Amino acid sequence: MDHDDSPGDGSGERSSDSGHPHPLPPGQRLVEARRPNHYGRVPRVDLQTWRLTISGATADGAEHRLSWGELGELPRTEFVADHHCASRRTLADVHWAGVGCRDLLERFPPAQTAPYALAYASYGYHSNVTVDDLLAPQALLATHMNGQPLAPEHGWPLRLILPHLYGWKGPKWLVALEFHHEPRRGFWEQRGHHFTGDVWREERFAHQE
Repeated sequence: MDHDDSPGDGSGERSSDSGHPHPLPPGQRLVEARRPNHYGRVPRVDLQTWRLTISGATADGAEHRLSWGELGELPRTEFVADHHCASRRTLADVHWAGVGCRDLLERFPPAQTAPYALAYASYGYHSNVTVDDLLAPQALLATHMNGQPLAPEHGWPLRLILPHLYGWKGPKWLVALEFHHEPRRGFWEQRGHHFTGDVWREERFAHQE
């Protein structure tokens, strides 16, 4: 299961006192690098059989399954954004590239009465988000980080990136998006984490809801 809050490439962690061009969310501090953090083994993926499933309350009522090649036909986008960990660490200026969630949802939209989603990873890990989160300008199905394809321990072949939320909201090894009419809680949200996880509001824990 996945609980990766930090995509740093280094082997350790160091506080950074260097200037940052924009404000950090409250309670966060810069770090230069961290080991990736997850539970369980890194999955072994065969791109020939890998699929991204879009299911649940879709606009057409159907389940859709995209192969790796079909996903690659969608428009590509890239941007630089900070990555925020709920444990108060921020890795600055990560360069992400992949498929914009907006482009995916334009092709496979949810029903108008389904404002919620669950993002599923390998081994059944899942995180709850909203459709509005997925439509945010920098919501991304990431395939690359810092100019390189995602390393397996960083979520290869696909991970969900939501820079406005804490890192646990964006699963590594993404395999499905499932739309819902009613809110549901994901793996960590069932275990005391905040339903929304907005970094600017410091929404870390369920008791803050």
